[in-house]
Order: sequence, then C-alpha cells, then structure tokens
Amino acid sequence: MFAHAILLSLPTLSPLASADDWPQWRGPRRDGTWTETGVLEKFPEGGPKVRWRTLIKSGYTGPTVANGRVYVMDRLEEPREAERVHCFDADTGERLWTHGYEAAYREVSYEAGPRCSVHVEDGRAYSLGTMGHLFCLDAATGDVIWSHDLYAEYSIRMPVWGIAAAPVLEDGLLIVPVSGSEGAYLVAFDAKTGEERWKAFDDKGNYSAPIVIDQAGKRVLVCWAGDRILGADPKTGKLYWEHPFPAVRMVLGIAAPVLHGDVLFFSGFFNGSLALRVDQEELAVKEIWKRRGQNERSTDALHSIISTPVLIGEHVYGVDSYGEFRCLKLADGERVWEDQRPVPRARWATVHMVQNGDVTWMFNERGELIIARLSPEGFEEIDRVKLIKPTRDQLDDRRGGVCWSHPAFANKHVFLRNDEELVCVDLSKP
Repeated sequence: MFAHAILLSLPTLSPLASADDWPQWRGPRRDGTWTETGVLEKFPEGGPKVRWRTLIKSGYTGPTVANGRVYVMDRLEEPREAERVHCFDADTGERLWTHGYEAAYREVSYEAGPRCSVHVEDGRAYSLGTMGHLFCLDAATGDVIWSHDLYAEYSIRMPVWGIAAAPVLEDGLLIVPVSGSEGAYLVAFDAKTGEERWKAFDDKGNYSAPIVIDQAGKRVLVCWAGDRILGADPKTGKLYWEHPFPAVRMVLGIAAPVLHGDVLFFSGFFNGSLALRVDQEELAVKEIWKRRGQNERSTDALHSIISTPVLIGEHVYGVDSYGEFRCLKLADGERVWEDQRPVPRARWATVHMVQNGDVTWMFNERGELIIARLSPEGFEEIDRVKLIKPTRDQLDDRRGGVCWSHPAFANKHVFLRNDEELVCVDLSKP
C-alpha cells in the first residue's frame, strides 16, 4: 500500500454544507430524487456558473457529497496500477486528502477505473474498488479505520466488468455484493469495526446496487443477483423471498431496482423488463409482467443498460439498448412513446435521471445537462447545456468518448466528472 493518506488541509464548514447532501449512490434516499427548492428552471444565457474544476484521472465512480466535502475515485496506470479515493472541498474544489493503494486489475474488462460511489455516513467514508478493495476511511482526514481485501478473503468469482454494485448501509451494517465463493455473494460488515456479521447466498455476481425497502412491517434488502431477485433480512441475511430472473446470454444487470408504490421494477440490456408486486401483508412478491424482445436490437418494453429508469405516476421512463428514450405503461409494459432527443442513438447510450418535483434533470453521455418534464404526452425539453466533454477512457475511441458516471445533485449544485476532471456547477436560482 502506498500514499496511505495525504492530508493537505483540514476541511472547514463550507457554504455548500447548509442544504441537502448527496452522500451515496443515487442520493440521500438512494432513489434518484432531489428535493431541494430554489434551483434553476431554465439555464441563464451563457450557461450556469461553473464554480470550480479540478483534475482527476479515469474512473466510472459517480461523485458523492457530504458535510462540505466531495468524494470520488479514480485509477492510475503508472508508475504502477493503483486506485485512489479523493476528498475535495465542496466550496472551492481544493483537494483535502487522497488515499491510494495498489490495485492490479485481473479478469476485468473496461479498465478505466473504480465503479462504486463512495458512501459517507457518521463521519466515515466507505469505498469499494473494482478488484474488491474495501476501505472504511475517516471522512475528514482519509485515515484508514478498517479495510478488507475481498478478492483474497472471499475468493471472488469476478464478474466480467469487475465489482460494480455500490454497498448499502442499514442499521449499522455495510452490506456488500462481494460475489464471493462458498456462500459469500452478500457479506455484511459492522460499519464501525469492519467485523463480518453475516454472509449469504451462492449466486453469481451482478452489477446492480441493492436497495432496502419497507415490506410487511420489516426492512427488506432487495438485490438483483445473477439469475434471480432476492429479498432478504438485512440484519441476518435470511432469505425472505426470491423471484427468478435468469440471465439471458450473460449476466448484465446494471440499473438499480426501482420501488414505486408497491411495484419493484428491473430492466437489463439482454433481460428486458420485470415488474413485481410487493405484498404488504406477507413477505412475498408476485410477478405483474415481464417483457423481452428478440434481442438487444429488436427490443420490447425496456432493455436498459447503465441508466436506471424513473417511475412517475402510472408510467415508466427509461433508455433502451441503443438510446431510444421510452415511456411505458406501468401496468403492462406497453410502449406509449419513443424519443431520440435525450441522447444520440448508439449502443449502450446512457442518460442518468434525477427527479426534482415534476422536473426531471437528465445528464447524458455527451456531457449535456437537460431540464425536462416527462409525461404520457411526451418528452418536453425545457432547456439543455453542455457542461463537460466526453472522454475516451471509459469507452476507448468509440463515438469520441462518453460521460457514463452518475452526477451528484447537492446544495443547489451539480457535481460531474469525466476521465480528466471533476466539475462543480451552480444550479441555484438567482
């Protein structure tokens, strides 16, 4: 291990720390919603104000924001392969500390860097690297509190694209989709000490981040594994329910599960879409519908890849396999409309969506931020602006680069990254 922690300055309370943070994957509630008010309704002439830019290296990790600090991960290839966790001052972009460690990638495609967002809670920052390097760091200083080499400890059966599913914190436990052997698909660690509390299941690894829901008076961990959907007790790992969703061609579920009322929705590039009814009287689910096209080119319903769909009212909105933006009826998956304006047509085209009231903020892979309203009547674009350039590490030279990392919306700002820089843009209404 090298550069254990470089403390450049002690953080002070920033003006950006006074409103809502974005401390984990898909926001404070892990559901892709942003509740702040007083944000722009349209972009000003010349675009919104760029607060700061700072240099980083390549990685898929979306930034997170907590207590006046921004966290992100990247990868170095020289002088030796390494991953890094960075902490920046949210107000100025000043680097506060960096924690680096050697991480040679083996058996992993798409080597641009770490996948999982840093999760920040109770003064601790949890990072998970592509090869399974798990760290609990002091969020203010970067000092290591505890760590695990999951690849070595749990004999990871490495997914093709590495470890990518962001861990979830629940009731003092950090629950990690390890993809380990011998009953260690999921492992729960004491959030303070790093001690293993339970491990469970022999499933193949997937890329979809788990969520925790309320069901029939219990908290239920929902996880999309290689060939099924699992509902488990987050305290013990005990299986509550399962529903088959076998991989088609290969395991490729990236979009997170979405809970909307009593419906759980899943969508994958090859698997198509699945809607489950969550029973609130007992710990069980029932299939409402499942739809899949002939292949990823001739699709039915929604074959999402990186983009997690949004569910609004009685409809589903999401990005299909080649960037077709679609509206479906939630009741049966029937298509209502399709639109190509949110992102140009391309294989694996990506748009990350965050809901703020009746407005959907959309960040596409071309580096454009779009303000829109989504309804059964169609896609209504209110405004768009290009904030960051696509870079080529994440998808080599195809289509001139992409921006595939999920942004953070916090404290009336948006934090975006590519393979070269991290950018903070002011979205506050004047």
